[in-house]
Amino acid sequence: MTLTSDPAAPTSLPIGSDADLAWVRHQVRRLAGELGFGLVQQTKLVTAASELARNTLVHGGGGQAEITPLASGPARGLRLVFADTGPGIRDTELAMTDGYSTGNGAGLGLSGARRLMDEFALDTRPGEGTVVTVTAWVTGQPDAPAVSG
Repeated sequence: MTLTSDPAAPTSLPIGSDADLAWVRHQVRRLAGELGFGLVQQTKLVTAASELARNTLVHGGGGQAEITPLASGPARGLRLVFADTGPGIRDTELAMTDGYSTGNGAGLGLSGARRLMDEFALDTRPGEGTVVTVTAWVTGQPDAPAVSG
């Protein structure tokens, strides 16, 4: 599968304050609308982006969000990457459990984002930071290339 993105993308946004969280949400909603995501899908994208951006700020000490429109044939999507250089996640299995929180939140950030998105990847190393990559597709995930043999 070959994915291409708009030549103007990706958009990289800093996450260092509550105002940055609002800007990330705004940009995700704007791009999702432009790509043709329906209102429910837009809400899921913005919710996941909000949770992951807040985690980046609160638990990672700030970082970056990268927003990339995607295309694979007729399929269109949006990839969001949240990266920080904070303490990392020591126990990813526990962190992915609904209700688990090291802060005062509901504990639905990582697990909730995983449920809301079509694709989810977590890369974390204690002491080195965390990168969470999520992708949603407007019309469902593109088909994998046929395997011949």
